[in-house]
Amino acid sequence: MPIKNRFAELHAEITEWRRDIHAHPEVLYETHRTAALVADKLREFGCDEVVSGVGRTGVVGIIKGKTNASGKVIGLRADMDALPMQEQTGLDYASENEGAMHACGHDGHTAMLLGAAKYLSETRNFDGAVALIFQPAEEGGNGALAMVEDGMMDRWNIQEVYGMHNQPGMAVGEFGVRKGPLLAAVDFFTVHIEGRGGHAAHPQDTVDPTLIGTQMHMALQSIVSRNVDPVERAVVSVTSFQTGSDVYNVIPHTATLKGTVRTFVPKTRDMVQARIEEIVTQVAESFGGKATLDYQRITPATINSEEQAAFAEDVVTAISGSCNLADISMGGEDFSYMLQARPGAFIMIGNGDSASLHHPEYNFDDDAIPYGSSFLSEVIERRMPAA
Repeated sequence: MPIKNRFAELHAEITEWRRDIHAHPEVLYETHRTAALVADKLREFGCDEVVSGVGRTGVVGIIKGKTNASGKVIGLRADMDALPMQEQTGLDYASENEGAMHACGHDGHTAMLLGAAKYLSETRNFDGAVALIFQPAEEGGNGALAMVEDGMMDRWNIQEVYGMHNQPGMAVGEFGVRKGPLLAAVDFFTVHIEGRGGHAAHPQDTVDPTLIGTQMHMALQSIVSRNVDPVERAVVSVTSFQTGSDVYNVIPHTATLKGTVRTFVPKTRDMVQARIEEIVTQVAESFGGKATLDYQRITPATINSEEQAAFAEDVVTAISGSCNLADISMGGEDFSYMLQARPGAFIMIGNGDSASLHHPEYNFDDDAIPYGSSFLSEVIERRMPAA
């Protein structure tokens, strides 16, 4: 089957919702307007239950099928939050909120799930119930974890969960699915270096934290090349280097390094953290300084369940005629917390030849809407066929 005819009919309406959300981006957990719009729409569609404030500002809507012989409940998730950056698209519906932009397509994800919600509320051609999950704070706030910890899975007896993300560079109408590991675990680290500042003309009287930081940076790059099994994937990137001085003739007293670690295997994640701790301490001490490490584990790896990913492949193939193998990425996604709580799959949907994600000129392609809404609704109708 191609896209459902109903979504061709609803395309213009869903596009209006998407562009309204795009014009009013909200970051992290401050998704109050977006959550209110979502809740109002779900009630308007006739959802059997609509609950706001799940995981602080998340929304869950429940739609019951014509029958419930199976007792199954499947969750469909969309993220609602934007990024704290300035839009540069020049669109008629560009962001009206200074310093906030839907540069990752969450406006499109939300609109596609709303479209599926309207269709499923009209037809109810399934046996069981669907939980529509609208999540805040995917961009650095772990909103998925907040919703899980708020008891969402147990409260509605959700047994499987599915999500999707748009992918620039993949043609509109195409999908990507991969069984097993898809996106990496994400860790952040900050290294605070303390030396002994002084006059740049007398370096012998100082302990230079800039020198310590540069040596530390080089040593950290050896972890992946010399400590990680070559058949595994890992990234250690130092992304910021700041010192306590911005003048020409002062050796600073302090310096700070920041960076990120990406891994898939838990033992590799543990090892990389341990090696960073060792390098930071030993390099600083070897030059007469001190260093402290603040290491944060942000999200676990996104690992699709074999059965659910295979099912998603079948659904995608029915809609588009084929299914791409999604690329493994060292990017991260907090949907991983939902996949730790329940089996499920996270898939990619084509966004065409657009600017890249997190780019100030990015825009979600509205032509992808019927495909995304068709996938989400077809998951429900195929996974829980009407009795």
